[in-house]
Amino acid sequence: MNDMKWKILSSEYLIKRPWLTARRDVVELPDGRVNPEYYVLEYPTWINVTAITEDGDMVLVRQYRHALGQTNFEIVAGVVEQGEEPLEAAKRELLEEAGYGGGQWREIAQISANPSTTNNITHCFLATGVKKISQQHLDATEDIEVYLFPQEEVKAMISRGEFVQSLMLVPLLKYFSGM
Repeated sequence: MNDMKWKILSSEYLIKRPWLTARRDVVELPDGRVNPEYYVLEYPTWINVTAITEDGDMVLVRQYRHALGQTNFEIVAGVVEQGEEPLEAAKRELLEEAGYGGGQWREIAQISANPSTTNNITHCFLATGVKKISQQHLDATEDIEVYLFPQEEVKAMISRGEFVQSLMLVPLLKYFSGM
């Protein structure tokens, strides 16, 4: 089977900032056609955590998302720092954002927000048997509230459309489908 990979003829960075990197590629398709303007957003590797407490409740966070102008419920998520493994990042983010840790961990999915325009992968982890071990340790720009919900209520929230972030919804749906 043909891999259908495009050849990059040239590449130019339009912006390179810590939270936004955009480049314009000139690409050649396998049949020889050239696309002179293909834009790629570069992001670091991301993680998210579907966290279940020792009592079977789900750990959710609620925060304002400026691009949509909405405050939403989500699962814990974050960026994998330079030199950090995704599992380490997931454990760090759960502790920083929610104050929870411990438990049993496993990766349940690797997903892309939009493989046509973004270059990163989100590693999705399931953490079961977690417990409150610390206070939050938020970054200067974070304002996050922590909630515990019974799993049946989270299912109802999904049905009501209360999760709008696709990278959060996929691992929740996978968990509730029995994986």
